[in-house]
Amino acid sequence: MTLRYEEFRDLHRAGAPLLLPNAWDHASAAALAAAGFRAVGTTSLGVAAAAGLPDGTGAARAETLRLAHGLTRLDALVSVDVEGGFSDRPEEVAVLVAELADAGAVGVNIEDGRPDGTLRDLGHQCEILHAVCEAVSGRLFVNARTDTYWLPGDDGRAARTEDRLAAYEQAGADGLFVPGLRDLRAVAALTAGLDAPLNVLHAPDGPALPDLAEAGVRRVSCGSLLFRAALGAAVAAATAVADGLPSRTPDVPSYAETQALSEAFA
Repeated sequence: MTLRYEEFRDLHRAGAPLLLPNAWDHASAAALAAAGFRAVGTTSLGVAAAAGLPDGTGAARAETLRLAHGLTRLDALVSVDVEGGFSDRPEEVAVLVAELADAGAVGVNIEDGRPDGTLRDLGHQCEILHAVCEAVSGRLFVNARTDTYWLPGDDGRAARTEDRLAAYEQAGADGLFVPGLRDLRAVAALTAGLDAPLNVLHAPDGPALPDLAEAGVRRVSCGSLLFRAALGAAVAAATAVADGLPSRTPDVPSYAETQALSEAFA
């Protein structure tokens, strides 16, 4: 497992930024791996919504763990989105993450956003990260996410982000994640002061991958984009059938091709 962790860690340091697509079930992860993506993440929104549960509230803990255990049988490097850790107790989050490392996951994403739209206390979040990093040091890549750019208002946001990332890096995080950050000057300012690789969330109307790379970004996640795109494509295909029109959904896998994805877990 150590070699897989090291491979995943090194993908954040060499060449172009790591583009991490995010899956929500076995088939989507297998399809991404079959398409050549060496590393695949999970999306908490996709996992929760597919199970009829709310995202970001800790409700999808069982579904997340079940999926993670299955995905580690793929020939892919799997990073798991565990929301805020499914607990406020550092020791419980550390046990959860250690279980994922033992199962074969190579990364985990832990956020500081709370269900009420606020941020977890900085000191408390650092306690959680420190406990996690001690439990899985050298075995699993801990990506610490701050939701500062998803809070309303702009006043002091850049300073809050810088302070939190510095604290999370000090707590032992291997990587740092700021979803919602799009301004390239702000990105460059952050990367200039960090040793840990910076992860941002891809936005269809945001900076292109080469521009993010030039600003110092080392990882770009797709988040829930692929899940939402799949929902849109499903509705569009059904609507086309209902309207008597040819489906415009590109590259639809055949039955046999889709069945072959499930056989990857046999």
